[in-house]
Amino acid sequence: MKRVTISEYLSALDQHPDSTYLWYSQYGDQLELHSHHKGQLTYVEGGVIFLHTEDRSYFLPARHYAWIPAGVRHRFYHRYPSVKVRTIHFDPKRTDDAFFKKMGIYPVNNLLLEMLLFSERWHGDIFPGSKAYDFLNTMKNILPLISLHPLPIALPTTDNIRLRPVLIYIHQHIADDLTLEVLGKAFGFSERTLSRLFKTILNMPFFQYLKLTRIIKAMEHLIKDDLSISEIAYRVGYNSISAFSNTFYSIMGQRPTDFQQLNIAVADEGT
Repeated sequence: MKRVTISEYLSALDQHPDSTYLWYSQYGDQLELHSHHKGQLTYVEGGVIFLHTEDRSYFLPARHYAWIPAGVRHRFYHRYPSVKVRTIHFDPKRTDDAFFKKMGIYPVNNLLLEMLLFSERWHGDIFPGSKAYDFLNTMKNILPLISLHPLPIALPTTDNIRLRPVLIYIHQHIADDLTLEVLGKAFGFSERTLSRLFKTILNMPFFQYLKLTRIIKAMEHLIKDDLSISEIAYRVGYNSISAFSNTFYSIMGQRPTDFQQLNIAVADEGT
């Protein structure tokens, strides 16, 4: 397969409005915040990836895909050089279902996985009238039918000069005992003021933001690190394994051990 540079990829995306455009990367390319006229399906293998829009951050784990509606500014970020990314861009005029108008992270079932693997034989523009286009169009049409339960984690973000440093501190010190009192003293806010900033700027209470951040960090450890559940719990700020497991279950609908085993199985499939 011919190596496509980032600049070639971005310039080629919207050159032919009626085509489906496929792009694969095995090199961990990082794109700046950008948008395009086609809807985007992105599936990741070999690592953990984060999807950022202008107001949200999404966690994209193994055996899941991201759907990004046409026109939404976004970028991907990851820490692992071995990430393999499959991206398919669909003509927005052919995506009328309400599903295609909303950002989401969804699990990949066996049917979709086989179709994604089969689509690796094509790259670049695929035009209407070809068998490849019909196959990819079928893949697109089944997405609303099989993608009924989006991953329930999306972190709000902001460039607000008062709150942004607090968010960075939380991510860098997630194992610490983080409270409104601790953070208020560190950044010169009263507890009431800091609580109000989270609710008005992020539209989320402080403790909900902290809980989601800890679970996202835990998911990253569960996928990438050979650590026990207790070690992961402590690394993300929980002193009780049961509290960690119950919180994880309340958000994800499965226990940390189940999530870990699923991704071990996915990794084994790729070897």
